[in-house]
Amino acid sequence: MSEWTAGYVADIGYTYGYYSELNPLRLRLAFLNQGLAFPEVGAACELGFGQGLSANMHAAASLVQWHGNDFNPAQAGFAQELAAAAGAGAQLTDESFAEFSARTDLPQFDYIGLHGIWSWISDENRALIVEFIRTRLKVGGVLYISYNTLPGWAAFAPMRHLLTLHAQVQGSEGQGIVGRIDGAFEFADKLLEANPGYTRANPGVPERFKKVKEQNRHYVAHEYFNRDWEPMHFATLAQWLEPAKLQFACSAHILDHVDPLNLTPQQQTLINSTSDVTLRETTRDFIGNQQFRRDYWVRGARKLSPLEQSEALRAQKVLLTTPRADVTLKVTGMLGSAEMSEAVYTPILDFLADHKPRTLAQVEQAVRDKGVPFIQVLQAMLVLSGAGHLMAVQDDALIAKARKHTDKLNAYIMQKARGSHEVGYLASPVSGGAVAVTRFPQLFLVALSQGKKQPSDWVPVVWALLQAQGQKLIKDGQALETPEENLAELLSQATAFAQKQLPILKALMVA
Repeated sequence: MSEWTAGYVADIGYTYGYYSELNPLRLRLAFLNQGLAFPEVGAACELGFGQGLSANMHAAASLVQWHGNDFNPAQAGFAQELAAAAGAGAQLTDESFAEFSARTDLPQFDYIGLHGIWSWISDENRALIVEFIRTRLKVGGVLYISYNTLPGWAAFAPMRHLLTLHAQVQGSEGQGIVGRIDGAFEFADKLLEANPGYTRANPGVPERFKKVKEQNRHYVAHEYFNRDWEPMHFATLAQWLEPAKLQFACSAHILDHVDPLNLTPQQQTLINSTSDVTLRETTRDFIGNQQFRRDYWVRGARKLSPLEQSEALRAQKVLLTTPRADVTLKVTGMLGSAEMSEAVYTPILDFLADHKPRTLAQVEQAVRDKGVPFIQVLQAMLVLSGAGHLMAVQDDALIAKARKHTDKLNAYIMQKARGSHEVGYLASPVSGGAVAVTRFPQLFLVALSQGKKQPSDWVPVVWALLQAQGQKLIKDGQALETPEENLAELLSQATAFAQKQLPILKALMVA
């Protein structure tokens, strides 16, 4: 393995994922719910940005100056390609953590993000990151970090060790990482068929292994087959971050803020009886058998006064990003599926159904005569945001300035969609981030930009592209063979897109 990879998988690219937790705008609702002051983010940094999709979306969709690094030159090259298209000035390099940390031309950052990095690097690189945070994060600045957690990984960690060991000692470089993964999976299947004592003691392992085998091989390679891989307890992470003077602020996973979804009354009482943050979060991880944490840490936590918290919460703008008819009154937390109160959520959703930005104060006023107090409005905002139905909205002045960059980036991505399905997101100046838009909807938008107004007008444009590349649509797992079948399916998808997704994309200023 090449030395520059530092043991990280490099012969297969990372997935083209977008991670909304990296959006600095999202931290406001989480911090305000905890009564904490948050920074106005002017400079931000993403360490280990993968394909650079999140960094570029956030740079284009806001006025934040973004920097970042990823050791993989192929991934950094794609990220720089997107940055050039957007013209938002994102500075993205292929430097190692050591090289990036040694630079003297970087600004002080209000926000630093690490998604899917911490658990997959060496202690040496962790130390470099902590020192980078110590010297580069401003007082009051926020760190977002996600990582694999114990005790949730305790049962499956030995299986991961077996898989990587087989790939190292039985696989060959000539096979490529996918071949070594498949060989390791085949060997593990034979082990499980032999009914080992390990699985008798850990009966959930076979089902979990089955789900791993079904996942995208690019994701599996980076998740399970790196040399360095260490899930850790919350307390261990806290010890690592202590030299950077960081304090735990709250979870970046918004549904974690709603205790009734995640904890029984008995569990809530137990957790509330622990005044120490480290013990409290560790106890919570044991209760939920937590496998993955997404957390905000802050350099100098400051409490807002009740009045400051109330005013800032009520000034927060949100926008409904799911068609009203598609929002089911169910949500899933650690306790499983829960029913939302129809008396609370129906008037709120009805008010937001036009997909216009609203402040929480406006929501409060609209549902006041329905007997819904602000405390329930706030909890509903947390639930709807955590369930993916709601996005925070930035100021109008920022939206106007960011749109020229999002339009450029989206046009570039949609042109790539003519021959590729890899990037399934477009940037929104309204949300300061991205929204999921898969390949065919992107192509419908291309046709719309060409003056084709109706779904029936989009279909020939898209079908001509597919025909030129010898491609066909897939429906119910089967390729559609005749032109008539393909055209009918395209029209069905285009009609549904026009009715449901297009109005929301227009509200988000994506279309």
